[in-house]
Amino acid sequence: MNIASEWMLLFLAFFIPLQLPSLLASTDTGYINIDCGAEEAYTDSDSNIAQHIEKLPDGVRNCYTLTPKQGKNNKYLVRAFFAYRNYDLKHTPPSFDVYLGVNHWNTIEFGDLYMYFPIEVTHFALSDTISVCLVNIGKGVPFISSLELWLLTDSTYRTSSSFPLDILTRSTFSMSEDTLFVRFEDDVYDRVWFNRIVGNSKKISTSATIDSYGIENTNKLPSQVLKTAIQSLSLNSSLEIYFNNHTDSSHVYYINLYFFEFDQRVTTQKRIVDVTFNDKSILTDPFTTQHLKLVTIVQNITQADHLRISIKATPESDLPAMINAFEVYRVLSLTNSATYQEDADTILKIKHIYGIPIINWQGDPCIPNHFAWEELTCSSDGTPRIISLNLSSRGLTGPIDVSFSRFSELQSLDLSYNKLTGEVPEFLAQLSNLKFLLERNPGLCLARSCKTKKNLVPLIASIAASVAVLVMIVLTFLMIRRIKKKNGVSKKDWQEKSDKYVFSLRDVNRITNNFKTKIGKGGFGEVYLGTMQDGRDVAVKLLSQTSRQGDREFHSEVNLLTIVHHKNLVSFVGYCDEGDVKALIYEYMDQGNLQGLLSGRNPNVLKWSERLQIAVDVALGLDYLHNGIRPPVVHRDLKTSNILLNKKMQGKISDFGLCRPFINENDAHISTIPAGTFGYLDPEFQRTGKLNKKSDVYSFGVILLELITGQRPIKEEASLENKGHLLHWVNRKLKNGDIKSIVDPRLRGEYNTSSAWKFIETAMGCVPPKAIQRPDISEVLSELKICLNLNQQQTHTRERSETESSRRNPNNSLDMGSLNSLGIESTAGPYAR
Repeated sequence: MNIASEWMLLFLAFFIPLQLPSLLASTDTGYINIDCGAEEAYTDSDSNIAQHIEKLPDGVRNCYTLTPKQGKNNKYLVRAFFAYRNYDLKHTPPSFDVYLGVNHWNTIEFGDLYMYFPIEVTHFALSDTISVCLVNIGKGVPFISSLELWLLTDSTYRTSSSFPLDILTRSTFSMSEDTLFVRFEDDVYDRVWFNRIVGNSKKISTSATIDSYGIENTNKLPSQVLKTAIQSLSLNSSLEIYFNNHTDSSHVYYINLYFFEFDQRVTTQKRIVDVTFNDKSILTDPFTTQHLKLVTIVQNITQADHLRISIKATPESDLPAMINAFEVYRVLSLTNSATYQEDADTILKIKHIYGIPIINWQGDPCIPNHFAWEELTCSSDGTPRIISLNLSSRGLTGPIDVSFSRFSELQSLDLSYNKLTGEVPEFLAQLSNLKFLLERNPGLCLARSCKTKKNLVPLIASIAASVAVLVMIVLTFLMIRRIKKKNGVSKKDWQEKSDKYVFSLRDVNRITNNFKTKIGKGGFGEVYLGTMQDGRDVAVKLLSQTSRQGDREFHSEVNLLTIVHHKNLVSFVGYCDEGDVKALIYEYMDQGNLQGLLSGRNPNVLKWSERLQIAVDVALGLDYLHNGIRPPVVHRDLKTSNILLNKKMQGKISDFGLCRPFINENDAHISTIPAGTFGYLDPEFQRTGKLNKKSDVYSFGVILLELITGQRPIKEEASLENKGHLLHWVNRKLKNGDIKSIVDPRLRGEYNTSSAWKFIETAMGCVPPKAIQRPDISEVLSELKICLNLNQQQTHTRERSETESSRRNPNNSLDMGSLNSLGIESTAGPYAR
């Protein structure tokens, strides 16, 4: 029987008895069954287990989190089933990935509309929850028909491997022709045993009652399986079982062979059996069957691209060879480590306490990296730990919960711009590595000030008149101060706020070894390499006397950098303002700026995957400036020379001298001060002087086009066709639907076509002439994550074994017709919205 036939039979096994939609129930026995898409509960007439539904929300990764009562350190059977059957009337079966926890389990790809796809794994749970996640890889919307979890005993499926075992086949023999399979209630775990036909064999069975519980039967084979078998046609012939589906030399496999002797003849005669796998004997000695005894042979196989099991009687045997059933498992490799359990449990608890409505907070918080939760950062060494958490402006209410104290490795916590109340807990100060922000939470107070507030309540009424007079005095003072600030930045104000970042000129001379090594130069002045006392390399930007970035911009940059902190913004170390010397000190970015890396003079061409990741990095930093802090900040001078990269090729935004904070996110400034760089300037801003967040989005769109094409924004080649803005050149190429002529030729075609089209669509969506036509950077970020995921999934698929290609679409890129699934409307304008 081939694998397609088994899928068809499994559809019959699971879906013919289920005439009604169903819901989920978790019983004390550890069973959880979900019939997905159901509207009400019902009972499966074959299993008598109530069930339940949980509809999947939108997003690239959607997860079912199963919580059996028995919890961690137990073994479970997890089964999922997918039956497309053209339910969406699109006549195009989707393809998507399934993850077990943080590791890839399987890729679901249908050969035709009516193909059925079961997957099942034996899994030892190291946590109290088991997540099954569906991942959109850009080839249609993922779906699931049913999901089950069954608690196994410790002795069940015991192997030398602690890794999950993915079932490839489970077969029995010699059942009657009208019996296609065995399942619940015969099988206590609702496993499906398919009736397999083997040539040159004879069916044998017994009508006697077999008590499967009364024998040593660790894997709980059902009595119906034990009562049937096949035997060879003669003493000299062998039983040959071939299994070529989905095996390759890169995986480890486990094979379980089951021999249950029900033939009465063995009481007077001997049946002695030997077994070989791929012509190699696996037994130290042949074994002799015993009446009503089950023999289970478990064998692991490596470096095998096919499997042939040969079972033969020895010359000393009186009876031919026989076998009742067999299973083949693939060992799943665990390439990723889950987030530290206490961190994962704590962030889920915080999400529940404050009702945080973030869609992508599903599955593991940190792993895989490209699915890491928004607003947090994790360590990358060993077991991931949550080291940064930004819950600014998330509408948090109530006291600061003690759960935050369980993040023992937390270095940064931003709870600003919420409605938190009560005392600031002492445990925040006890986390030695923690820096926290609590701005704009008017209901918070220190313990002493909280008590003072309580004592002052009876006095308030009696001094109301005095307070009114005081308010008038304060308002007058603030008005005078505001008038003064219009004429210049108050150096005292920003200096007091930034004292911890202050470096003396002597310090700067020591750090740079008297400005020995110059590593760059710009309109602001020169940049020197420096080394801190702790060994960190830093970049020291020395403001020149002729720089267009004067005192105002210098003070603005210092002020801003002392309050903004994000993994995709260049970290601020400090500043020096002594005499005529003004210097800014930043973390050193080993790989320089993006403009240099994209230059034709750079011999190391940026890979397609690196370009996508850099785009996501920059979008994350810009999203933080626009939406992650209050008031929002507009950069005003985004360009490739202001995108720096560290040794891990992580992109970070730099040069905040022209940044402008807004009163609120809907505000727009009228600016008469030149801002930005030609080629990146928002045309609406140039025309009207109105500056808002969409001005940065335009500049970012130009950067994306540079990443795609490898070309500068202003093209000055000799030919008339190539002159002008990069945007116009790309537009002309798009009219012909010619993606190959758009993507940087230095990549030599080494890019994923579907992600390239999506990348171009995203870039062009950022650069319409009117700001109202452009998306928010958060939307752009979501689109870029899809681009990155498309490329990563294509790379993952390409690396898989060729022998699995029968289950997968060999074409790793989308054609023009498939662009519609990505929201692209036409080949002439793949950026249309």
